[in-house]
Amino acid sequence: MQSGGNEQAEQDGVRRRKPGARRLQILQTLAVMLEDPKGERVTTAALAAKLHVSEAALYRHFASKAQMFEGLIEFIETTIFGLINEISAKETSGLKQLRKIVQMLLDFAQTNRGMTRVLIGDALVNEHERLQERMNQLMERIEASIKQSVRVAISEQELPGSLDASARAGLVVAFVIGRWHRFAKTGFKKSPGEGLEAVLPALLT
Repeated sequence: MQSGGNEQAEQDGVRRRKPGARRLQILQTLAVMLEDPKGERVTTAALAAKLHVSEAALYRHFASKAQMFEGLIEFIETTIFGLINEISAKETSGLKQLRKIVQMLLDFAQTNRGMTRVLIGDALVNEHERLQERMNQLMERIEASIKQSVRVAISEQELPGSLDASARAGLVVAFVIGRWHRFAKTGFKKSPGEGLEAVLPALLT
């Protein structure tokens, strides 16, 4: 047993890193491990082994495994809503907003495969229930943003005034979630954006 030496090495490593660097490394490694096509549950023991540190070293940066997942969710929230705000600010056309938001949500999954398993809740099974609750809230916010773009499209007469904005936003979100699920369940082989241009007219008009 050489745990004492390992702990000292870990402590020295932490001191050499910039503040927050180890936390970021832990989250990045967790995200990579979630990319496993088998979809197996990631344990703190496996995560620690991947990082070549002890589990105790992980808990110096995160109070719990749930807090690690919250870090991933915060990244998802910050990235997605930052991009949605950017799209809404640049595009006055509601239809163009919708197209770009849908494309962005699918591209995000393509680029962040491990995060896709968080988005669909697959990675949160048997984890703390507050994590799924937070993801549910995130999806509600996404749907609200899409609904607002639908309303803009209606006000600009790009969509019929009789259109139910809530129902259309729900349909768009259901489509995106379905594409995320297919991407994850095919071992990240079936691109979420496949054939999107052929589908968008039927989805948005």
